[in-house]
Amino acid sequence: MHADRCVEIIVYGKVQGVYFRQSTLEKATELGLRGYVRNRGDGSVYICAAGSEEAIQEIIAWCQTGPRAARVDKVDIQALEHISEQGFSILRDA
Repeated sequence: MHADRCVEIIVYGKVQGVYFRQSTLEKATELGLRGYVRNRGDGSVYICAAGSEEAIQEIIAWCQTGPRAARVDKVDIQALEHISEQGFSILRDA
């Protein structure tokens, strides 16, 4: 069995107050990803995700547009070493 790929994704634009976190949770769950999503104080959304290469590529692609009401200006992606989350959840604002 190959190791999961872990990434952090930061999505900028009109991404708070548009059900971005809830939609991310639903998409990540559908893809079988582990991790979490939360709003950041600067108006961006932070996603930490781990899963198969295919699932990670799909969530990254999905983040380019997000839910219908969102307007995504920029998506930053950084590799992570490892995450310990078992499921996928929404964390309260940091």
